Amino acid sequence: MTALPTAPAARASKPRSVAWRRFSRDKAALLGLVLCSLIILAALLAPWIAPHDPNFQFPDGISLEGAPQPPGTAFLLGTDLLGRDLLSRLLWGARASLLVGIVANGIAVVIGVFLGALGGMGRGLIGTLIMRFTDVMMAFPVLLLAIALTAVLRPSLWIVTLVIALLNWVAVARVIYAQVISLREREFVEAAQAVGASGSRILYRHIVPHLLPTALVWGSLGIGTTVLLEATLSFLGVGVQPPTPSWGGIINESQSYLTTAPWLVLFPGAAILVTSLGFNLLGEGLRDALDPNGAN
Repeated sequence: MTALPTAPAARASKPRSVAWRRFSRDKAALLGLVLCSLIILAALLAPWIAPHDPNFQFPDGISLEGAPQPPGTAFLLGTDLLGRDLLSRLLWGARASLLVGIVANGIAVVIGVFLGALGGMGRGLIGTLIMRFTDVMMAFPVLLLAIALTAVLRPSLWIVTLVIALLNWVAVARVIYAQVISLREREFVEAAQAVGASGSRILYRHIVPHLLPTALVWGSLGIGTTVLLEATLSFLGVGVQPPTPSWGGIINESQSYLTTAPWLVLFPGAAILVTSLGFNLLGEGLRDALDPNGAN
């Protein structure tokens, strides 16, 4: 005879099942999941599915007049101004864009959750200093500060990742701070304080688990924004440096060919659009699915 699940197990499994049911009913969220999965797979499998070396300059990749070749059977998406296969460069560029997007946004979320939770729990000088520092960071234009930092630190893939991570944590910290302020007044926190639990124990055992859904949603929503910021920096010449393929860098190299070879701008622009759209739809779906006040 099969034993019935214990009450704690049943309570733990119910929110997960409800969240998945909400998510699976959201067609936009499922579309975002499919788009994100395809883009991530394309980036991971780029060394095997890219038809050519992304940096190889084909002698027949440019016409006799020196113009890029249009999409065709030899080069499915055409070639760039140096005769390199555009499809291969887009696939390899996905690796750079997603690496920056996922790693930088992940670091930003970790920093934001840590500082926001610490500021929310700190009722005295520590909490005040953390949130005033957050206010100062919010006062700086993110793009201008990112351009300045990457230019000073000699732009590269990892420098761009670090700079974006150090600038994008502010919004997460503000949201987490407000959530912690609300949670610390709840009955279960007051009960833990009544039995003598330390502040660090209350934070990690009772408050942080309630912050994980918020961190997950921001982690997915922020990737699209981070990919756009990386593409902007690369377009301006202070992001990922050639010859490493990058979607923003490809547009930067090809902007003068917009009227004569529009595929050089349209295809990387479409890649950025689809990536941002996919992660935004996924993040919105996760937010709705994890909302405790949503309909079952």
